[in-house]
Amino acid sequence: MKIEKKLRYLKENNKKALITYITAGDPSLEITEKLVYVLDKAGADIIELGIPFSDPLADGPVIQKASQRALEKKVNIFKILSMVNNIREKITIPFILMSYYNPIYHYGLNSFADDAQEAGVDGFIIPDLPFEESDEFKRIIEQKGLELISFIAPTSTPERIAMIAENARGFIYCVSVTGITGIRKETSLKTAQLLEKIRLYTDLPLAVGFGISGPEQAKEVSKFADAVIVGSGIVNIIEETQNDLAKMLFQINSFVSHLKKSIL
Repeated sequence: MKIEKKLRYLKENNKKALITYITAGDPSLEITEKLVYVLDKAGADIIELGIPFSDPLADGPVIQKASQRALEKKVNIFKILSMVNNIREKITIPFILMSYYNPIYHYGLNSFADDAQEAGVDGFIIPDLPFEESDEFKRIIEQKGLELISFIAPTSTPERIAMIAENARGFIYCVSVTGITGIRKETSLKTAQLLEKIRLYTDLPLAVGFGISGPEQAKEVSKFADAVIVGSGIVNIIEETQNDLAKMLFQINSFVSHLKKSIL
């Protein structure tokens, strides 16, 4: 269980983890590969790669547009796994694939798990796969040592928190706000209270995502979370610099480096 092992190692050494998200294939798979190396060098501890989907219900406008740009380039799971396989030969950072369930289902659950493991993927985030319906997929991937990341939202009841926490693997993705992903000026103080509730039921690392826009918010969240997840802030830079690769790589490196320094 590479993801959980990485986060526990950091926690035992009094360090916080930075999890970064980008959409695979935005603006191209070749550039995504270059971005992964930059994220790794800049201090990301885990990289989350989004599989583009035509109806990304949990994502805000920034990531929705990134998915659309990738789909226009005919990016699919097979091409993404081929890219991950190539990257895996050069770096050891844990990889998480973020996908909606529909593309995985049509690929075939067993085939997807086999091919993802072979490519070097370590785990999955599937925002539209309810906990109650995840048993089959979890059984398949856990046989291969892969982890399905569970979500807990501010609206979760104590009973639901206990149920999810008991069965979670890797880390628990704590949603800082209800709604879709995106950059927000403030993270709710209720997030800290949510993490306190979750810690009553598990010692699994807790990561906070949705709405963390920059170093200041990351620093604040890292005071009570084990890991900080940043996506839209990075994807926004990619969109703004998509026609200038050198500028994109420089700005992403600078942004992620500042994020990492803010949570140390």
